Amino acid sequence: MRQQGDFLQVLQEQGYGMDNLFPSSKGNGVSSHPELTTGTTVFAMKYADGVLVAGDRRATAGNVVMYDRTDKVLEIDRFSVMAIAGVPATAFEMARVLEHSFKYYRRSQLQDLSFEGKLRALSTLLKNNAPAALAGTGTVVPVFAGYDALEGCGKIFFYDILGAEFEAVEYAVSGSGSSTIRGILYYMNRWGTSPVAGMNEEDALIFVLRLMTSAAEFDSATGGVDAQAQLYPIVKRISAEGVRTIPADRLTTLFSEKVLS
Repeated sequence: MRQQGDFLQVLQEQGYGMDNLFPSSKGNGVSSHPELTTGTTVFAMKYADGVLVAGDRRATAGNVVMYDRTDKVLEIDRFSVMAIAGVPATAFEMARVLEHSFKYYRRSQLQDLSFEGKLRALSTLLKNNAPAALAGTGTVVPVFAGYDALEGCGKIFFYDILGAEFEAVEYAVSGSGSSTIRGILYYMNRWGTSPVAGMNEEDALIFVLRLMTSAAEFDSATGGVDAQAQLYPIVKRISAEGVRTIPADRLTTLFSEKVLS
């Protein structure tokens, strides 16, 4: 019997029915096929002092909120970050592999892996994950951002599910709320008073909070900001000094004073 690279299909071919493994609701018009947990929305954008990478906190399975405190902006090493959209289980494993491989290279070679080498490493992981992605059980569409010491600047790259990489000139967005954020960024850069890349850090952070709030307004899978529960997007700054997480109390102040007002 020929088996495909889909774990659920393998179970079915071995005689394990999905109706026995998962509760069925077909009679109510809901598919009995189990929903995978996924995470959205993430984006990276350049500003005057470097790169900001942000992600909402919500993880969903179909129309069910599974978790509202997910960290989707993962620090791989002191100069690079991977923001994940897709299946967290697969994405977190990729992040762990990258973190350990970068650390091993640094300790064995007594120097950091080049920025190009980091890009190739993530591309290889995505390419190896292609069967699971095409089967729908392990799709990951990440955004990778970091500081390139050789060129002395921050860079942003985005990928497709097969590992093809593309450099973003000013910003990159991934996840179900990406269309809203991409549209606003395009408008600001094209017809705004000034390009986003020219913003100072405070204005850029305010803009990030507004972008995530707008995405949450039009996409139910995006968590947005929940001030009452003290839930704010994870935001990391990348510059020549390395990766730094923006403290939640600073986001709280900016949101209450600049976004809600």
